[in-house]
Parts: sequence; C-alpha cells; structure tokens
Amino acid sequence: MAFHGSTRPTVCGNLFPGSDATPNPTGPNAPAGTPRHPAEVPSPAEMEPDRPIGYGAFGVVWSVTDPRDGRKVALKKMPNVFQNLVSCKRVFRELRMLCFFKHDNVLSALDILQPPQIDCFEEIYVITELMQSDLHKVIVSPQPLTTDHIKVFLYQILRGLKYLHSAGILHRDIKPGNLLVNSNCLLKICDFGLARVEEPDPSRHMTQEVVTQYYRAPEVLMGCQHYTSAIDVWSVGCIFAELLGRRILFQAQSPIQQLDLITDLLGTPPLSAMASACEGARAHILRGPHKPPSLSVLYMLSDGATHEAVHLLCRMLVFDPVKRITGSDALSHPYLDEGRLRYHTCMCKCCYSVPSGRVYTRDFEPPADRPFSHNYEQSMHSVWQGKELIHRFITEHQQGKRVPLCINPQSAAFKTFIRSVQEQAVFVTNLFQIHALKMNNDLEM
Repeated sequence: MAFHGSTRPTVCGNLFPGSDATPNPTGPNAPAGTPRHPAEVPSPAEMEPDRPIGYGAFGVVWSVTDPRDGRKVALKKMPNVFQNLVSCKRVFRELRMLCFFKHDNVLSALDILQPPQIDCFEEIYVITELMQSDLHKVIVSPQPLTTDHIKVFLYQILRGLKYLHSAGILHRDIKPGNLLVNSNCLLKICDFGLARVEEPDPSRHMTQEVVTQYYRAPEVLMGCQHYTSAIDVWSVGCIFAELLGRRILFQAQSPIQQLDLITDLLGTPPLSAMASACEGARAHILRGPHKPPSLSVLYMLSDGATHEAVHLLCRMLVFDPVKRITGSDALSHPYLDEGRLRYHTCMCKCCYSVPSGRVYTRDFEPPADRPFSHNYEQSMHSVWQGKELIHRFITEHQQGKRVPLCINPQSAAFKTFIRSVQEQAVFVTNLFQIHALKMNNDLEM
C-alpha cells in the first residue's frame, strides 16, 4: 500500500511486494528499526505476500509490510467511523484502548496512520503486531494439543484478562477467534470493538447484544440489565472446555436453546441466581422440569480432563455470577502452576536469563498501572465533535514518534484493500439481516 507525503515528512513507498522503500528488518524478535546484517536472510514469515487475514463486523485486517523497517504487521481499517454518534464513540473507545494497553498478552496499537485533513477524515487505519493464527484455527486443526499446551494457553488468557479487568475494562467478546497465537504458543487477546468500561452503578442498564452466543454467560442470556467482568470469566471457562474436548461446549441454535444446554450441565439454578433475570427467562426456567447437575460429564471431555482441570472448570462455569471465580483468583489455581512456570521460563518478556540462571520478575501477573478512563466521552455530543477529538488524538499520539505513514488512495494495492472491505461489508450486512430475523423469531416463541 503506497504512501504519500503530508504536512509532516512521511515514508514514501509501498506496503506490498515490490516496495521502493528500503527495508532493513532484523528478524521477528528485534526492536523495530534495527538494521539487518547484509548476510542475514529474512524469515519465511517476513517474505509472505501481503494478504487479508481477518474480517469482522467493524473492519478488515490485512497482513502488510511496514516500509520503514520492512517488518510484517497487521493493518486494520476502521470504516464508517462517523456514521452516527454511537459508532463514533465505539471506535474512539477501541482506538484509545489499543493505545492504552501495555501487556504481553493483550494486543495493542503499534502505530496509527496519519489522518488527512479533518474535512476528508472518514476512516482510521491502525497498525498492530502480526500474529500467525488464532485459537479457533488451532482447536479445529489436526494439531495435537497436549496438557502443557492447554495450561500455557489458559494461563495467558487469564493473565491478559486480569490486566483488562484491573483496568476496569470488560472485553465482552472473549472467544477462540479473538485469541491470537504464534507458533511458539504466545497468545494475545484482541478485538475490542465490543469492550467497555465496567459500570459500577447496578441501576444503569447495559446492552445485551454482547458476546458470541456459544460463549455468552447465563446472566446475559437471561436478560440481566447489568453485568460484571464475570461474563468474561464464563467465556474463558467455555474456551477451556473447548481446548480439552476440541469441540464447542454449548453449541446451540438459539439463545433459548443455549440456556437449556447450560442448565442441562449445571442443573436448574436456584431462585437467588435468577434474581436479576428478566421475567420471561425466569419463567422459561421454572416451567421446565427440575434438572440435577451433571458436571461429571466434564471428565469425559478428554484424558486431559483431570480432577484439577475439572475443578477449575467448574469454578468458572457457575450460573450465579456472584459465586463465579474471578480471573485473578483463577490464576492462583494449582492447575495453572505448570503453565505459569513454562511461560515465565522461556516465553515471557518480563523475566530474563543470565549465565547463572533465570531472573524472574517479582509480579508474574501484573495489573494495569491505572484504570482506563472514558471521561472523554462526556464531551462527545455530536459526530463532528467526535471527529475533532479523534483527529486531535491521532495527531497528538504521533508527536515525537517514528516518521508517520499515510495512505496513498491512488495505489493499486489500496484499491485492492478497499475492494476486500466492500465485499466483506456486503457479507456482514447480509449476516446481520439473517441474525435479526432469527432474533425476531425467538421473541415470537
């Protein structure tokens, strides 16, 4: 993707093969901008062609080459930012979060492309680290998953989740596809399009249109108007079971059936666990036959479903969110001791080796150094105000950073990129229409 000049000096070149920039990467583990030794050969990952690698409801992600150092990075386009005030706030929130995050198991922004003049400012491009795959692809692949794999993956998920929750952030869409992984088993939580700051006031209503259905907590399925970080822990429990069994734990065709599958496993919940549920959901549970819990079936997920594994899983898959284990407490479970040791022995950046041995950090699972603030949203009363705030934020974020990049909309590569966005937008629109129809049918039942 070609770049052109702007008010500040920018890199000129092409993010795709055939770039006229002079890349000098040193390999995947070297700091950005470090020159490559002339005799050093690029890794296979660095030589892969630029290509689309992911699509979502709120954008498209491409694997591209940064012409400033020749590194492969992920370029995410956030389109239709300024259609309405809700969209504007959502995108700005995600953008600020990506720039706020400083954690090895949470994806963060490496850079933001320089925006055009504010009158022409319609979309945002964010550069993040490029990961090789995601946990969904690993689970459905023939790749064997050992107990060590599962422990290391689960440890990193909970480690990243503890960081997010300590910053007051609910992810609200934890699922295998939003957990990026590399071949060395390093994992990062991504996709914060549905994330928000935790609401301390229980009287404030929160949206129910969150979390992919298979990983949706029972309190959300039952229409609770207020929920906490416990919904993310439930999602992690579902993923844990999926790692053990290599299949989705609660795979239903509708939210009502999803709730039925949960009660089939956990049993009919007590009235105290349904105190904040909507009347329709509570009536649906109570008019059905009483179900005893059948948690023993979790031992049948695989040989890896040991007593320790099932004990932790049962602490995550608790119907009542108040009694569900927290992400921080889950990290203290003995099942994860080996995962912690393996991660900090050879995978983390917080510990390091010296000739005499390994020097370990004092805090294996550090919280955020401060809460994430969303006070800026109070000053967004119109789309134009939002556009001004986002434009100023990106411009200030780039001050003192590397030479900025900006898009050349005339390049052939950019037109290919845009075409892929437009094609995916049609697909997502059709998908949403189908989803809306199914929701209406559920309401009529």
